[in-house]
Amino acid sequence: MGQTAAVSDKVRRKLTLRDVIEDPRIILMLALGFSSGLPLLLVLGTFSTRLAFSDVDIKAIGLFSYLALPYTLKFLWAPLIDRFDVPFLSNRIGRRRSWMITTQVAVALALSLMATANPATSLVLLGLGAFLVAICAATQDVVIDGWRIDAAGTDLQGVMAATSNLGYRLALMCAGAGALFIADGAGWSVAYFSMAALMGVGMIAALLAPAYDRAQAEEQETKAAERDGAPAKVWTFRGAVLEPLTELHTRLGPGLWAILVLVAFYRMPDFISGVMASPLYRQVGFTLTEIGAVSKLYGIWVGIAGAFVGGWAMTRLGLFPTLVTGAFLGAASNLAFSWLSFGGPEVWRLTAAISIDNFCGSFAGMALIAYMSSLTAPGFAATQYALFSSLYALPGKLVAGTSGFIAASYGYPVFFAFTAAVGIPVVILCFFVGRAGERSAARAAAETAASGDTETVSGNHPVGLALASSDRPGAAAPGTRMRPQK
Repeated sequence: MGQTAAVSDKVRRKLTLRDVIEDPRIILMLALGFSSGLPLLLVLGTFSTRLAFSDVDIKAIGLFSYLALPYTLKFLWAPLIDRFDVPFLSNRIGRRRSWMITTQVAVALALSLMATANPATSLVLLGLGAFLVAICAATQDVVIDGWRIDAAGTDLQGVMAATSNLGYRLALMCAGAGALFIADGAGWSVAYFSMAALMGVGMIAALLAPAYDRAQAEEQETKAAERDGAPAKVWTFRGAVLEPLTELHTRLGPGLWAILVLVAFYRMPDFISGVMASPLYRQVGFTLTEIGAVSKLYGIWVGIAGAFVGGWAMTRLGLFPTLVTGAFLGAASNLAFSWLSFGGPEVWRLTAAISIDNFCGSFAGMALIAYMSSLTAPGFAATQYALFSSLYALPGKLVAGTSGFIAASYGYPVFFAFTAAVGIPVVILCFFVGRAGERSAARAAAETAASGDTETVSGNHPVGLALASSDRPGAAAPGTRMRPQK
């Protein structure tokens, strides 16, 4: 009993700044977060800018956005990473680290392929390189997230996630502003070769990281239990997938379908407009350095501010008002790009448009994260949130591929106004199902009180399991990255 209490006290001991600074896992997580974030813009925003400045047709630029779909679909092959080893490497450095090294080397090689491909003569080869980068980078994200979870206890997960997010943002600046600055001075090949070299940061961190392979340990425990004749924990499709979805439908009723439509459409204006932002900058006449400084550097900090204000609004106004406000601002902010398309290449105009779009978009993103989190139930939160987070991104990215055809047919002013108009039915839907999470939480609280459990509940989750949006304003929920800047 005394030992149990001592262990409990140790687990609950408040972390000090010295603990964080002296823990080698923190600096390793910073480097791994950097490695995770670096490839993203190189197949999205920076890649679109390269295509636009290479005079690639805007219809093709829109279609090229499909190459980044592996980031949305990575949940399909994520279980394989926990199940299979990398030949030769896994026996020597462990499963997690071997997958890290393998995917990081593959990303560096694919970026080198993109560096050697000329859009004017080898557009297909360039697209192949981008697709390979997306697949390997998405797989790297799965591995790094798994290592982070296995490497630290609950008391350190917040610090690890925040450190990873910091590294991720630093990488976005390098792959966004840094790559554009290099491309403006030395060309796109040098820029992409430089980014390939920076993947070495993650490789060094992976080699230095301790081998935490919980999946392998669980496999061994299962085999040992089978040998001893004890029942082993068995993964089943019913228990892992069907039961969480059934619980969601039972609790939310027929309104679940309207909720799914709201989640699917909430950020669609941003996904559709984002692909055409770089071609617009090129047509207006901005230079790569101006785009890099304003959109890829300054814009990130404005987005961080918008996320913090979104978190503050949820604590002061509540989830429903913030959700409605975010739906309106997230869509209406696209009108700033319609306005930008009418003038000349003045930096103050670009700064104003980026400020409006990034602030409002991040505000809306925080509102959606909190809403999706409020809909989950304890015990099924991971699977249910994974469903919502995949749904909110996939339809928008599928439609975004057609954005070039719309912009080519009607022009940029009409195109961005159209993306803003997509937000109208979203705002209306918010009034119908925006309180679904709150109503579900109220029922959960009533059931808890009726059962005689005195534990207070907040949302669908007990206090102490607070949502990311409420206890860390401005922070993304688990598994959610800040959106790439336009």
